[in-house]
Amino acid sequence: MILYPAIDLKDGQCVRLLRGDMAAATVFGDDPAAQARAFAAAGCEWLHIVDLNGAFAGRPVNGAAVAAILGAVAVPVQLGGGIRDRAAIDGWLAAGVARVILGTVALRDPELVRAAARANPGRVAVGIDARDGRVAVEGWAETSDVTATDLARRFEDAGVAAIVYTDIDRDGAMQGPNVAATAALARAVTIPVIASGGVSSLDDLRALKASGAPLDGAISGRALYEGAIDLAEAVRLLAA
Repeated sequence: MILYPAIDLKDGQCVRLLRGDMAAATVFGDDPAAQARAFAAAGCEWLHIVDLNGAFAGRPVNGAAVAAILGAVAVPVQLGGGIRDRAAIDGWLAAGVARVILGTVALRDPELVRAAARANPGRVAVGIDARDGRVAVEGWAETSDVTATDLARRFEDAGVAAIVYTDIDRDGAMQGPNVAATAALARAVTIPVIASGGVSSLDDLRALKASGAPLDGAISGRALYEGAIDLAEAVRLLAA
């Protein structure tokens, strides 16, 4: 498994939200590039970046901060938030983003996801964010009637690189991930699944590994910023 340190961008700053609430943002720094360098120096293999403003606006907003991160580190970056059309997908991939994460359009325009995945093998992931098992979109402002598993299965033959699965009720709450739901999703599809939301300790990472599900990795943000997880130690744990 791979640990993906998260850098969530709001107004150019590194923040963490509580359960996706933009009004409940904790600022952890105003230099995203420096934070990226710190994570890379600690040994991470990937970075997970989210343009929070973009997720709500439906278009990229924190482009300058993302560009600074890309210029600061050599580790691959996956990026989500506000990527809703082919121009944005192609633009970010051309700019050096290793993998784009498509969330809202996975529900609204699945053919766009399929076309992008065909054109960019290994570089398009689907973000599935769930509240009580149902897919939420538009920066988590709207909850659909589609289940996370049903949406994931729609992309089984699409060639997407991964599914980033977030349990919204756990996100930023430091209460542990929804291991059961994440493991069930990973077993329901052949696409690699990355766990997100609530990973707050090394024990949480051990629980994800112990689930026996074929998980590709886990994302953590607040726990790294607050020192609840030592990044270097977490990388070693998941690599074992």
